[in-house]
Amino acid sequence: MIDTPVPPRPGRGALAARMAEILRVDHAGELGAVHIYRGQRAVLGNAPGRERIAGQLAEMQAQEAEHLARFDRLLTERRVRPTALAPVWRLAGFALGAGTALLGEKAAHACTEAVETVIEGHYAGQIDELAERDPGLAAELARFRDEELAHRDLAVEEGAREAPGYGLLAAVIGAGCRAAIKISEKI
Repeated sequence: MIDTPVPPRPGRGALAARMAEILRVDHAGELGAVHIYRGQRAVLGNAPGRERIAGQLAEMQAQEAEHLARFDRLLTERRVRPTALAPVWRLAGFALGAGTALLGEKAAHACTEAVETVIEGHYAGQIDELAERDPGLAAELARFRDEELAHRDLAVEEGAREAPGYGLLAAVIGAGCRAAIKISEKI
């Protein structure tokens, strides 16, 4: 699902307000992603025989941490406050990651696929919205989106869709991500 670009609101300061929403929600999303992988690594990271997935999770977490660091800098540079719900997203992300990892490797991958599918559509909408107004940021978001797609594709290759209760798991996680996006833009 691709988010439709949000038309700029009329009035003074509307473009700056929309940019703040974009940066705030993207920062929140990357923060959540880092904590999802932390939760998954807490369960699977040192488990015997799980070296392959442990390496994959570490690599994906490192990329998410790079994205988060970039959004940290953008928030500071553009004087945008982060979401007030950052502590909630840290806890929720860790719990989601650990919970799916406790269900097994395939469920952990199903979590990654569900999250990254939503994020791909989210970033695609922002890239379209920013293409003319802020092409530099749009290009960065395109790179991040491509890395998120690589995470999703890896998860599918590793059997995400073979997870027990995959359809329900993916639907619940996707709905949660979409709700978190809407909330984090504003709060």
